[in-house]
Amino acid sequence: MNLVRKYKKVNFWKGLKKPFFCLAPMSDVTDVAFRTMLAKYGKPDVMWTEFISADGLCNTEGRKKLAHILKYNKKEKPLVVQIFGANPVNIKKACQFISKFGPSKGRAGFDGIDINMGCPDKSVVRQGAGSALIKKPKLAREIIRAAISGANGLPVSVKTRVGFNKEEINTWIPELLKEDIKALTIHARTRKEMSKVSANWDYVKKVVALAKKGGKGILVIGNGDVVDIDDARRKSREANCDGVMIGRGVFGNPWFFNKKKREISVEDKLKVLLEHTKLFEKLLSKYKNFDVMKKHYKAYVNGFYGAKELRVKLMQVNSFNEVKDIIFSYMKK
Repeated sequence: MNLVRKYKKVNFWKGLKKPFFCLAPMSDVTDVAFRTMLAKYGKPDVMWTEFISADGLCNTEGRKKLAHILKYNKKEKPLVVQIFGANPVNIKKACQFISKFGPSKGRAGFDGIDINMGCPDKSVVRQGAGSALIKKPKLAREIIRAAISGANGLPVSVKTRVGFNKEEINTWIPELLKEDIKALTIHARTRKEMSKVSANWDYVKKVVALAKKGGKGILVIGNGDVVDIDDARRKSREANCDGVMIGRGVFGNPWFFNKKKREISVEDKLKVLLEHTKLFEKLLSKYKNFDVMKKHYKAYVNGFYGAKELRVKLMQVNSFNEVKDIIFSYMKK
């Protein structure tokens, strides 16, 4: 128990070299299979899990249903669990549960807890969670304090947007900065904008200035429309932020964060596609529909001769063996 407690009090954020690069939390994307592929072929500095309902983690039945989201392996670390919810009591209970994932089977527990205060999904907003908290800063601060209270020393961070219907950085962000969070990720759009407009990284720069003025050493991570690592470095310099989070840019490209640039062949992509599929079936087939993999296939199979026809075939499959037969047949041509 002492070993767990000692480990949990380590703030991994302090040891990151700037600028650092993070994998964004994406529902039905950043699962253990996907993260394992990135850990092998191009590991980011920090990984996030898919977001998980704090309310769901407060009862035995919910924990069973959500167990697959908390699957991980030690190669993924540092790994941050992202939670969402609007009930401070349940937020605290969820953080207490997460903090108990201590050293076992060669693993050393999660490294941090992140609170989602930016998700624009209507079902999440109706719960008063995600971006809905932008309109309730008092509750948002209460949730942060509840998370810290339950986290057993794990560093707590927040991911949010710059406003709900309009940009409201000067009123929303200072509320978050008053709390003892270690990092703040800013998606450079409002909730209303979703992803329909280009991310405005001037917003990130504005948040950085507020964080530095606060003098608490809270790290700021920019997020939105990052094309590649060079683009991430450029955006980091221009916004003066500590790190950059990448989401959609990693689809079909587990080499995204690889510091050793090289040409990725069609054969490389298809072999990794197969490896990813096999791992998904092994680890997650009991929990997720196989169709989850098809969004990855659309990204893996793109930009080369015969890609369209191959994609069409892959949209019809329901198992690794079916995928293997189609890929092997294509590679023999």
